Amino acid sequence: MLQLVRWARPAIPRLILGGLGALGASLLALAIPQVLREVVNGPLLTSESRTGVLQAAALVLALGCLEALLVWTRRALIATPATTAEHDMRTSLFDHLLDLPIAVHDRWSGGQLLQRAMGDLSSIRRWIAFGMVMLVVSSATIVVGVVLMVTTAWQLGLIYLLGAVPMVWLGFTFRTDYAKAARRARDQTGDLAGTVEESVHGIRVLKAFGRGEDALGDFVRQADELRDTEVHKARTLARVSLAVTAIPEGTLAISLGVGLWLTVQGDLSVGALVGFMATAAVVNRPLEGLGQLLATTLDARAAADRFLEVIDQPNALDDPERPATLGESGPRGSTVELRGVRVLLGGRAVLDGVDLTLDPGRTTALVGLTGSGKSTLLQVLPRLLDVDDGVVAIDGVDVRRVRRGDLRRIVSPAFEDPVLFSASVRENVLLGVDEPATTQEEAAQSELLRRALAAAQAEFVDQLPDGVDTVIGEEGMSLSGGQRQRLALARAIAARPRVLVLDDPLSAVDVATETAATTALRELLPGTTTLVVAHRPSTVALADQVAVLQDGRISAVGRHTDLLRSSAHYRHVISDMETAEDDGDPDVAVDLAPEVTR
Repeated sequence: MLQLVRWARPAIPRLILGGLGALGASLLALAIPQVLREVVNGPLLTSESRTGVLQAAALVLALGCLEALLVWTRRALIATPATTAEHDMRTSLFDHLLDLPIAVHDRWSGGQLLQRAMGDLSSIRRWIAFGMVMLVVSSATIVVGVVLMVTTAWQLGLIYLLGAVPMVWLGFTFRTDYAKAARRARDQTGDLAGTVEESVHGIRVLKAFGRGEDALGDFVRQADELRDTEVHKARTLARVSLAVTAIPEGTLAISLGVGLWLTVQGDLSVGALVGFMATAAVVNRPLEGLGQLLATTLDARAAADRFLEVIDQPNALDDPERPATLGESGPRGSTVELRGVRVLLGGRAVLDGVDLTLDPGRTTALVGLTGSGKSTLLQVLPRLLDVDDGVVAIDGVDVRRVRRGDLRRIVSPAFEDPVLFSASVRENVLLGVDEPATTQEEAAQSELLRRALAAAQAEFVDQLPDGVDTVIGEEGMSLSGGQRQRLALARAIAARPRVLVLDDPLSAVDVATETAATTALRELLPGTTTLVVAHRPSTVALADQVAVLQDGRISAVGRHTDLLRSSAHYRHVISDMETAEDDGDPDVAVDLAPEVTR
């Protein structure tokens, strides 16, 4: 929990002041029984009892009002800094998530990360604002109160202390059992949130296949597990709450009986007995709430563990201390070289010695059988994935020597499965473009938006209700697959990259649209170096050269017609493409390899 200080540090002064206010309120509550003791032993037994009682009543009223003021001060001082600490922690978490490599995200579901960013941090904030302060204040109140009780009537104080022995033992057993259940409950909550997320994203598939009942069954099973864990937590807390309520009350009853006997024997004054019992009543209040405070603390600790698991996750794709520069993005292209590139995933060499050169202004189609490593190769160019061996260089500069932000302004990707955000068409397409600072820049961006949409054959946006300002909804699911792909391609074009990396971005459109988009792309970005993963023959036909990826290596590079004559593996790949395309949509199929059939 001490690791949270790095976010709570600005709030520490106000937390201390608020804690002192709460402590002062508790000490004032303990002062009232001492006033009662003096009243009983003094004014009530003298001829001036009326005046003394009135004065004591006024003092008690003043102490009560001051106590209330201090309680208000605690809330006023702590609420804002605790919320600020939560805000800073949430911002740090999101910033770190954006910085972490893709491989790390693959280990956590979206639901788990969402629960860590929302529910876990809210639990930590409640603990900072209430649990932490009150745990310290309650502990101090109990200690001071017990000291006063022993000072007032040592015989009764010892009886009260004897009741602490079983409570300490219960506290240790409770901590161990409840802490495990608290962590398990939070993990199960994250899994449940992940199930909801997956079901919402896949709602069309669930409805299409009529599997809603199966999804509901899985959800109910996970919800039942979470309920059982929460019930176990509640039962554990109930047992401790029963103990911390019954034991003090029982010892208090015994203390009262013994105290009355001592008073009758003349060994204890009436005022001391009244003061002891009133002090015990004040001490019992935080003592009975100690179980709930411990539960809040253990919940917050489990939440902090989950938060720190993510925030302390090291980033293997860090920026260099002395970064190199590649210049500004623009119409000119860059030379891309892959030399001996090797990438290990799951202990297997997906890429095993790739050598490939991409020249400016040329489009290279990357082809290979399923699982040959095409998508992995695309990820190493913008450094979404680091190589285990070899070099990826742009204009002779190793990409590991360049800041990731600078590199990704130069290398722009578009993937087969497009990801759009719940924002307007304009905001999605201009995602990789800096905000305009002047009216002229704003006008230039509008022109760039139009040209990018035209190049991607995405003029359909003019038919949307608000044109380019239409909000397309979460993940753009209100659009067709082809429309989403064209917007994703327009986004890559609008970034005006020097290197364009395309993972078959127009697989959901017809050949005519793909051809028009490719032609417009060459005109808009004539110097751009383009690498495109091809999954159908029409894409291959539009490329200047073809690179064949086989067994983790580039086995052949050349023009399509030349490779058909010289590479048996390439003919096999093209044959698979044609077969897959014929099975999918015979109207779109293009026969680019008659030699294969001969």
